[in-house]
Amino acid sequence: MPPPPASLAGTAALELVESEPIETPLDRPDLRDAWEVWPQMIAAARERIDAAEFYASSEPGSRLEPIIEELQAAAARGVQVRWLADAHFASVYPEVLERLSSRGVQVRKMESLHAKYFVVDGREAFVGSQNFDWRSLTHIQELGLRFRSAEAVRALLDIFQTDWAGKVSPPSRGYTFASGEPRLVASPRDSLPAAQLWDLPALVQLIDSARSSVQVQLLTYGEVPELEQALIRATSRGVQVQLLLSDWELRPKTLARLRGLDRRVEVRIFTIPQWSRGFIPFARVAHAKYCAVDAVRGWVGTSNWEPDYFYRSRNVGLLLEGGPIPARLDAFFRENWSSPYAAPFDPAREYTPPRISAAAPAR
Repeated sequence: MPPPPASLAGTAALELVESEPIETPLDRPDLRDAWEVWPQMIAAARERIDAAEFYASSEPGSRLEPIIEELQAAAARGVQVRWLADAHFASVYPEVLERLSSRGVQVRKMESLHAKYFVVDGREAFVGSQNFDWRSLTHIQELGLRFRSAEAVRALLDIFQTDWAGKVSPPSRGYTFASGEPRLVASPRDSLPAAQLWDLPALVQLIDSARSSVQVQLLTYGEVPELEQALIRATSRGVQVQLLLSDWELRPKTLARLRGLDRRVEVRIFTIPQWSRGFIPFARVAHAKYCAVDAVRGWVGTSNWEPDYFYRSRNVGLLLEGGPIPARLDAFFRENWSSPYAAPFDPAREYTPPRISAAAPAR
């Protein structure tokens, strides 16, 4: 019998939502997929949808098409739909944005947007590693959270409004995240409505709280001194620290940084096999970004652990304390760590960089 759904009932409803590459055994039956959850959330909108997405890319017949149709239907029934897109990638992938704009969706562009989230009627939101991309729903491992915590939703809306207006406006009051409810964190520090939301010191504090285990899965890892020092402090007090990275890490720049990591941090490389029907650019990869600490605390977000994600680009995430989600993150990590797709990293080995695309590498 599969474990029960990783959700928290009540006023702070919380649901862990995955995406898994087809043709792999990585699907978790107890977790719903983003392609199922997103259209339900959008269909329930009555007043407004506020979305910030790194980019938008679809293919005819893909799992993303019904979601685009739900957005268009929402705008048609009078829902105010506002959409923020990264300025650079809006020029790389203009088609979906043009379709949305032509159907009443307000689209604006901003520099250095890497976050992936949306808020429905100011009452519930989704934050996760899933880009608004057909590949993210079919060919990539992703992890996100659907949540209804009023304070976390308010903080996320304040960030959206800051970016929509193009200027920082301090909130009318500070944020008070109740015990047991998710805490919203974000970056970069200088463009946040309140300093308490900055994710980097919050992640350091999370790692420093560890007593037995720290498990981190990311697309890529680059030296962020504050985080690396926290990981080393954890190993020094006997905490097992494990880092699971995608094979995209095996490129010259990130590979050189990884080789310099303290050897007490256990590292494995996660490689997703290519699709049976051929190569897909920017796909067939583990893209989830999360951390589990002692199976009782955790973080799920949009940042890779490299300096730019904390100091330059807009990212968001949720810190979790207690409840079933941190334990499910712990189990999710262990399932990946022990899967046939994960192999120990050998600092002395000469790795061949993975094939990603002939174009510039994705983030």
